[in-house]
Amino acid sequence: MLAVTRKAKIKDIILEKKSVTVTELSKIFSVTEETIRRDLKQLEDDGFLTRTYGGAFIQDGVENNVELTIRETAYMESKQAIAKKCLSVIHNGDSIFLDASTTSLQLAKALQGMRLTVVTNSLLIINELYDKEDIRLISIGGSYTPRDKAFVGNTAIRNLESFYLDKTFMSCRSVSMEHGITDSNEAIAAIRQTLMTRSNHVYLIADHSKFDKTSFIRISGFETIKGLVTDKQMNEQWREYLLKNNVELLEAAEA
Repeated sequence: MLAVTRKAKIKDIILEKKSVTVTELSKIFSVTEETIRRDLKQLEDDGFLTRTYGGAFIQDGVENNVELTIRETAYMESKQAIAKKCLSVIHNGDSIFLDASTTSLQLAKALQGMRLTVVTNSLLIINELYDKEDIRLISIGGSYTPRDKAFVGNTAIRNLESFYLDKTFMSCRSVSMEHGITDSNEAIAAIRQTLMTRSNHVYLIADHSKFDKTSFIRISGFETIKGLVTDKQMNEQWREYLLKNNVELLEAAEA
């Protein structure tokens, strides 16, 4: 198969699936992983996709539910910067919720030496915090979804409704001024919608790649959001919008 034909087919696959691994493509086209990496590099140079360690993804499409293995390594420095910024609003003794997002996972890793109650529906966060003596760790249980390594469903929501939290840190798939906070996964979105009613303060944690886009399911507007934590400086239009909606802006980027 000619390289130009293979790259065209790779584009078709990613347009449909939104994310793909190098190993998967190597098997599909019966070529080496190094060949696939070169193809993905060229497609990234063309502005079609974003590469991560082991794969690639695109941001387009309202039903854009990127594989967790791809999301884990995407925009890692941005997520770590957001996590560090979140520490400024977390205090010893707080009861917090960390959602099943890769940004919340980085926040869990940053909670070193803090005395907290952490409630979560993320298996990755459970595995990160289970042996931390200062952390009182609570899982909400529910139906386990291997794709997201998360607990969701009616049982998870019922259990979540028995808690009331000081602060929630949750991400999303997309954020826009027109459509609010949106997601591509219905089960994950339902957990996040419930969190809006169970938290004294909700902080939306979103890196720059999520802004001015819309996904399949609306979680909420900004009326229930206490603060937005992001990695880049926001433009004046966003600053005015957040101020109008009484949302505190916490930027990890240096001025």
